[in-house]
Amino acid sequence: MRKILVALSGGVDSAVTAALLAERGYDVGGASMLLHPGGGEETGAAEAAAERLGLPFRLFRWEDHFRREVIGPFAGVYRAGGTPNPCVFCNQALKFGRFLDAALHLGYDGIATGHYARIETSGRRVLLKTAADAAKDQTYVLAGLTQRQLAHTILPLGGYTKDEVRDLAARFGLSEQQGKKDSQDICFIPDGDYLGYLTAHGLVPQAGQFLGPGGEPLGPHRGYEGYTIGQRRGLGIAAGRRVYVTAKPRPNVVLGEEAALYTTAARLSGMNWIPWDVPPGPLRAEVKLRYTAKPAPCTVTLRDDGAELAFDLPQRAVTPGQAAVLYDGETVLGAGTIV
Repeated sequence: MRKILVALSGGVDSAVTAALLAERGYDVGGASMLLHPGGGEETGAAEAAAERLGLPFRLFRWEDHFRREVIGPFAGVYRAGGTPNPCVFCNQALKFGRFLDAALHLGYDGIATGHYARIETSGRRVLLKTAADAAKDQTYVLAGLTQRQLAHTILPLGGYTKDEVRDLAARFGLSEQQGKKDSQDICFIPDGDYLGYLTAHGLVPQAGQFLGPGGEPLGPHRGYEGYTIGQRRGLGIAAGRRVYVTAKPRPNVVLGEEAALYTTAARLSGMNWIPWDVPPGPLRAEVKLRYTAKPAPCTVTLRDDGAELAFDLPQRAVTPGQAAVLYDGETVLGAGTIV
């Protein structure tokens, strides 16, 4: 691949990605996606970075697609009682879906992003591997990418640390991007109030009761969608002791002791395998059950509708709707959704 369209976010990582590829002799273009109200500042910074680097720039206005392909599934998982990761939806549908299709249609050979991960070819398969900077590794949100998507993607930052990327930004004269802090929140909910956001966009919270471990009613809650497995803070109830959300039998929410959060197994659906179309049989792996979790050893058994995980040690707050990503050392084996 020689002609690459870089997904510019307005931050330092994507700007350095574009600069590195141009320095290495690629024919580079830049583009940004306007996905939601309030995204104009980021797209403006992306265009400024492209201008600074002398790159042609395009803006894709995909607000409708974002509502339909990210916000819709995001709200749907909450309605069903789960806790979704919208970055997973966005990467699959837009950043490596619609964006890649647009790039190929425009005559580019592929795309590049500023994600911290590595892509390598092994025989006929394209593999996804963890980044050199373990603290920045983003394979968790990329594990749903298909072979086609991986084969048309370049991730130049996978071998760099964040400090090295900031040094590169200084060398490339990207001073505006260099000083920007990394985003830690959901991009379209900067205040973190996802229930308020969903309510403002048409979701009607389901009324129900808090229940004790034995099913005894403890009082009404503020809406079924407003709670996640393992939650302790913000429950809005005076239980007289430290309690956690341990289960969500719709429309009620069960509160109990922390010990009730631990489980030895999980079931996954919607599997995406990377080294194979389907593994040849049961396998050993390490699994990350949320973005910030430490990998946990497990045995993976295939099912017609997904996979079953048996953990070597009980795991805390295994949460429906979250991605479970499987690893063999630095190699991503695949991912599914916890059901």
